Amino acid sequence: MLKLRENCKYDLVCPTSMGVRITPVNRLPVHTSHLFEMQATSAESNVLNVSSSLGLKTMVLTSFVKESPIASFIKSELRFRNIDYVGPEVEQGGAWGYRHQFNIADSGFGSRGPRVWNDRSGEVGRTLKASDFDLKKIFEEDGVRILHLSGLIAALSHETTQFCLDVARAAKKNGTLISFDLNFRASFWKGREAELSAAFSEIASVADILVGNEEDFQLCLGMKGPEAGGKDLANKIEQFKGMIGEVKKAYPNAQVYATTLREVVSANEHNWGALVSVGNNWYEELPRPIQVMDRIGGGDGFVGGLLYAILAGKSEEQWIQFGWATGVLAATVLTDYGTPADEDQIMSIYKGNARVKR
Repeated sequence: MLKLRENCKYDLVCPTSMGVRITPVNRLPVHTSHLFEMQATSAESNVLNVSSSLGLKTMVLTSFVKESPIASFIKSELRFRNIDYVGPEVEQGGAWGYRHQFNIADSGFGSRGPRVWNDRSGEVGRTLKASDFDLKKIFEEDGVRILHLSGLIAALSHETTQFCLDVARAAKKNGTLISFDLNFRASFWKGREAELSAAFSEIASVADILVGNEEDFQLCLGMKGPEAGGKDLANKIEQFKGMIGEVKKAYPNAQVYATTLREVVSANEHNWGALVSVGNNWYEELPRPIQVMDRIGGGDGFVGGLLYAILAGKSEEQWIQFGWATGVLAATVLTDYGTPADEDQIMSIYKGNARVKR
């Protein structure tokens, strides 16, 4: 059973590299657009947004470019989303120095799928290190109930790999539960396979909650599992369960394992499902049709809802329900993150009740 720390200042904390996403208006493609909307973004802050929207105390550990207007924009957006932040102010170092990442992405439409272009050269978040933060104060004195780590940050640079290891060790030492979303990215791993395999294995060994698709578990942790993109869903689910059985043997500290199930019909319609294992219990949400405004952030929304339900003391069965529904919520908006009005809205999404509420 998961045992959450009590009397903590923070419910949920994560390291992240904040940046901005620019999206064409009216779902147009990037290469033909003249008007774009900008939002502050990162996969990890997307996860926090569910809990921060529903009154829990959250914080990102990040870094900022000193005196940058983009940094000021990001800070104001985090404040608006009720997410605390802490981190160093890094000198830009001139026009060719540090900056915040840019994510340039359209939403797609119909048979035209979304396209994403990441521009991360000079990313200030790649400099994150443990000495930038008072980990003793955060994890021992203030207290944190769950630390959420993402493979995106763990693989971003040599420095961030070590940073995630140091943060995980500090959290574990002080009784904080650790959530780890493996989030494999081939371009991040290229030329660093041995180093990252060892780092991810260490984090997974102390994680209480492990999240990933079949590819993540295979490529990050070397587990044998179903082939990505398989068409036989029932067979794929059984293979995934078998793989998780092997993961449990290799990483017995974890109590919760989770993955999403997605079948793409068009850019506007997906079949969306999920699997969650808690101890010896399996909970399934077989894929059902959902309408999609923008798919980016759906997986983060799922993790955000799952962690919120755990933190809020919901039943195990509700963990997957909240995760499924907050993933859907993220897909109904143009931001990378979903902002639930309340728990009732989440459960209405889960139950398929889209009637007007007056």
